Amino acid sequence: MSIEELENIENTEESMDDGPIDPDDEVTSDSDDLHTVVHLSGMYQEWFLDYASYVILERAVPHLNDGLKPVQRRIMHSMKRLDDGRYNKVANIIGHTMQFHPHGDASIGDALVQLGQKELLVDMQGNWGNILTGDGAAAPRYIEARLSKFALEVVFNPKTTEWKLSYDGRNKEPVTLPVKFPLLLNQGVEGIAVGLASKILPHNFNELIDASILHLKGNEFEILPDFPTGGMADFSRYNDGIRGGAVKVRARVEKLDKKHLVITEVPFGKTTMTLIESIVKANEKGKIKIKKIDDNTAANVEIIVQLASGISSDKTLDALYAFTDCEVSVSPNSCIIEEEKPVFMGVREMLQRSVDNTVALLKLELEIRLNELEADWHFSSLEKIFIEKRIYRDIEECETWESIIETIDKGLEPYKKLLRREVTHDDIVKLTEIRIKRISKFDSFKADDHIKGIEEEIEEVKNHLNNIIPFAINYYKQIKKKFGKGKERRTEIRNFDTIVATKVVAANQKLYVNRKEGFFGTSLKKDELVSDCSDIDDILTIRRDGSFQVTKVDEKVFAGKDIIHIAVFKKNDSRTIYNLVYRDGKSGAAMMKRCAITGITREKEYNLTKHNQNSRILYFSANPNGEAETIKVTLKPKPRIRNLNFEMDFSELAIKGRDAHGNILTKNVVHKVVMKEKGVSTLGGRKIWFDEDVLRLNADGRGRLLGEFAGDDHLLVITKSGKFRLSTFDLENHFEDDIYILEKHKPKKIYSVIYFDAEQDYYYVKRFELEPNEKLLSFVGDHPESRMISITEVEYPRFEINFGGKNKDRKPEIIEVAEFIGIKSYKAKGKRLSKYQVELVNELEPIRGLKEKEEEIEEAPEVDEIDEIDEIIEESDEEDTNGQMTLDL
Repeated sequence: MSIEELENIENTEESMDDGPIDPDDEVTSDSDDLHTVVHLSGMYQEWFLDYASYVILERAVPHLNDGLKPVQRRIMHSMKRLDDGRYNKVANIIGHTMQFHPHGDASIGDALVQLGQKELLVDMQGNWGNILTGDGAAAPRYIEARLSKFALEVVFNPKTTEWKLSYDGRNKEPVTLPVKFPLLLNQGVEGIAVGLASKILPHNFNELIDASILHLKGNEFEILPDFPTGGMADFSRYNDGIRGGAVKVRARVEKLDKKHLVITEVPFGKTTMTLIESIVKANEKGKIKIKKIDDNTAANVEIIVQLASGISSDKTLDALYAFTDCEVSVSPNSCIIEEEKPVFMGVREMLQRSVDNTVALLKLELEIRLNELEADWHFSSLEKIFIEKRIYRDIEECETWESIIETIDKGLEPYKKLLRREVTHDDIVKLTEIRIKRISKFDSFKADDHIKGIEEEIEEVKNHLNNIIPFAINYYKQIKKKFGKGKERRTEIRNFDTIVATKVVAANQKLYVNRKEGFFGTSLKKDELVSDCSDIDDILTIRRDGSFQVTKVDEKVFAGKDIIHIAVFKKNDSRTIYNLVYRDGKSGAAMMKRCAITGITREKEYNLTKHNQNSRILYFSANPNGEAETIKVTLKPKPRIRNLNFEMDFSELAIKGRDAHGNILTKNVVHKVVMKEKGVSTLGGRKIWFDEDVLRLNADGRGRLLGEFAGDDHLLVITKSGKFRLSTFDLENHFEDDIYILEKHKPKKIYSVIYFDAEQDYYYVKRFELEPNEKLLSFVGDHPESRMISITEVEYPRFEINFGGKNKDRKPEIIEVAEFIGIKSYKAKGKRLSKYQVELVNELEPIRGLKEKEEEIEEAPEVDEIDEIDEIIEESDEEDTNGQMTLDL
């Protein structure tokens, strides 16, 4: 459908009075006007489909071959036509592009700015906006652009380009550009058409080249997106970029200290402005609690989040991911145009098609070049024969054009067998166009060298054609060498742990309860205050009859009368143990039990007793760490009962499931039960694991076991950059990305460290104890270039020092660290390792510790001696003596 027809469609939609009148249309009239009712069914069915097809093919979806939308392709074509090596005003580029693109200057300007901001095809000058802050570019008359060196080398080649007429028939434009690079995957694309959308995520420049080379070699490869804004991403559900997949993208948030967080990278598709707005909204809703936000973004992102007093930085960090745009989910939908049709295709297949297309283009270029060389060789040989054999003198007597052609052809006849193809009429015409000046200055040696050079290049081109795959691999390597610098991956590939919103949400509400009437909620401010809660929490209520349920918090909720316990429910919490004594309604016996309440269905009622009518809880306690108290039981007076009071320790009772009936405490009637003495936890230490994939602690057995933790136990964190700190074993903690050691902290432990002091430009060794501190401290100095070489907790470490530079032939030295230097503070500089240039440091197996163990083994009694000792002891046991027996061993 032509542009004029589409404009007619739009005009028809705006004003239907100009449409055709069908004979079957209903016509009503009055004395003044004639009203026409036009049926649109047929018109809509045909025109809308044409319009949708046009938008899909010519507006929103990129082509597979060059990865460009039509407007982008036309911009690139216009910039190539304008290219003279200097910058052009963007306004001028827009005007020139309008010769090919019929949809106005605004769409062209926006598309050009987006191309420029991707920093690959367009070399920019002026204010082109900022993808980090969302600031727009300056007006087109103030900014300039030209094609980048990459675009000039990779994107254009008129000899291999297929052309078509522009929309008005006045100019030619490319059907697709001969791009010899997976441009579509590198830049990504997003477009919305009629009933169709395309979203291809950007990928890393160097990784695409590496994957292309792997494909050419026949090896498997994997490519994952890389976003220009950086951040972190979880690609576990990427699904090869096909619709149905999802990518979680997070901002990079770091802890400055206990009261400040800093955001240094934003998620893909977000800006600092939208990110700050989402944080402010979450704070206003009470999801997080912050005091202030400062945006210090310039060349790099820097958003300082100041926390409210008493708020955990680790918990707030998780809450930022849970309730703000610090974490977003991006859904890819890889759709491209192939053979004039939209096609859904995975990114792996796209890359394979791109590489195959590049190989075909390289082959076509080589074939064209071969034809050009052979044509050059043919004419150069003809020219040499024409001049050296003085055939031009034979045409001096010719009077007609036909006789000239015939004479030259006759003169060339003896030499035609030396040529590689037949001599044509055009070849002879070109010979007649040689000027006398060229003939007079003709140098036979130069002509021979020229022909020889052509022959060598022909052989080279033929070799490339015969080895097209190695040639293509080398092509990709050269592209990477020329343009790959500075295009390293910006987005860190991570696996994200699932953040439970209820665990990190700020307590923005207060929970109240009316125990007698059985109501609880956030609006019962005249009743008993239970605790702080959030508006997404679940509430556990336990009643006197033993029934309990979990209900969503609200302003006012009826849970049942006679509530004895109410609290915010923590799902899968196996450490909170409930101790209770209840009277069974059927037998009348007093039962006691200990249980945990973990996963249950919301709004469903459960029971802690035997489910018998008239059962009643006599004593109840909730213990967050499995504490087991001692209770005092008082019985009602009854004949033959001598002791009306006795004590019972809950620690003697095993923890069972919530449906267990429990153990019989007494069959007598209980008057009252009270706590006599608080107990300690019976659960022992809590086993903690560290999942290195997501850098988080867990109690579910995922990752590396760190040990059992209880009370004041801490974790020791040592980073690769030579810093350390102590951390609690809270599962909400966050850890540095460059963790080198993470283990249970053992006080008085001695560490030996070799490090490079960048300030002194020497290697040092030192031994020290790590001082307890929750702040990240450095033991390699404050110079940013100083670095840790080796750290060990071996008691008597040994290191082998290899030398380099002028001393590379020097024999390696072995350092016994315990003898070399004493134990000092972590702040001490230590002792210089060597006065010579150090090349390599290797840790060796310790000898001193092994020798001591061997000596202990040698001093131990032999087997025969041990048997004799056993016999003496047995004899002494048989003797009936009151004195002590002394053994002289």
